[in-house]
Amino acid sequence: MSLFPLASSPRRAVRISQEDLVRLSYLEPERRYPLVIEPNIADLNPLSYVSSNRPFLEEQLLLHGAILFRGFALQALGDFQQFIAAATSGALPYTERSSPRSQVEGNIYTSTDYPPDQPIFLHNEQSYNLVFPRKIMFFCTLPAERGGATPIADCRRIYERIPVAIREKFERLGYMYVRNFGDGFGLPWQEAFQTADRGAVERYCAENRIEVEWRGGGRLRTRQVRPAVARHPVNGQMTWFNHLTFFHVSTLTPKVRDALLAELKEEELPNNTYYGDGSPIELETLETLRGLYHEETVSFPWRQGDLLMLDNMLSAHAREPFVGARKVVVGMADLTRWDDVRV
Repeated sequence: MSLFPLASSPRRAVRISQEDLVRLSYLEPERRYPLVIEPNIADLNPLSYVSSNRPFLEEQLLLHGAILFRGFALQALGDFQQFIAAATSGALPYTERSSPRSQVEGNIYTSTDYPPDQPIFLHNEQSYNLVFPRKIMFFCTLPAERGGATPIADCRRIYERIPVAIREKFERLGYMYVRNFGDGFGLPWQEAFQTADRGAVERYCAENRIEVEWRGGGRLRTRQVRPAVARHPVNGQMTWFNHLTFFHVSTLTPKVRDALLAELKEEELPNNTYYGDGSPIELETLETLRGLYHEETVSFPWRQGDLLMLDNMLSAHAREPFVGARKVVVGMADLTRWDDVRV
């Protein structure tokens, strides 16, 4: 691949610096987050640039946790697929699902099929899995008419700001994620595990340290205890990496929360979290955590062709409600095991 279209002039060695090719800036300069990379040259081939500068981009992603590629000639789904192939080890399938998503093509999915009028709280993709993607990329082919941003937050800063007593308790106990399938709320277990075979579900859960409880009427309850903090496998930084706030019932909007609790007992909710020993998490603790997430949030309106690359362990992401059509697709890459990052 060439960084530029082929020309008929004789070839000669040319030394081109990053400053010649691209310009670097920040959406929020005071936080230096996220890094924004834009082309300095109109006909710069984005796929060749990424492929030729992968070590530099890896370094910047580790440093900043999030990179927004803006103004590149990225238009079609195929461009996004080739970008992922050039920048990572390749796009991954979406397993042990918790959010409704549609497969677009190959291992590219809609960012979420959650109702557009509902917000989605900050979280780290699949942090409840024993094996999760370390990179997640979002590509906007059509911004919403209004709203629809993908807010992000630096999980290292959140970790550092959590009161020591709260952080140490979660470091000691972890958290328990409880799911109930088959009550007409949330995903059915067949979709979550991508199989209708109970035996296959049991084998998967046994291999992934998930407790299984089959209940009457084909219902299923699962429990899994996971750490709340991790040490990044490359730079060794500590990060707040979990779904404990995201899945707690108190994080839902009052309308959704009240509707669920009017129909279901707490132990039957589609999703909820507890301390790792099963005891309830104090509401004051959850309010503190939500407050820190909000204070560290950076949000920006999507532009057509924007591509956002996150280190999933260093940056959490969310979604704002929106009006009108919105097309943002997602790809995940670089499998990482919890056993390699637990403290």
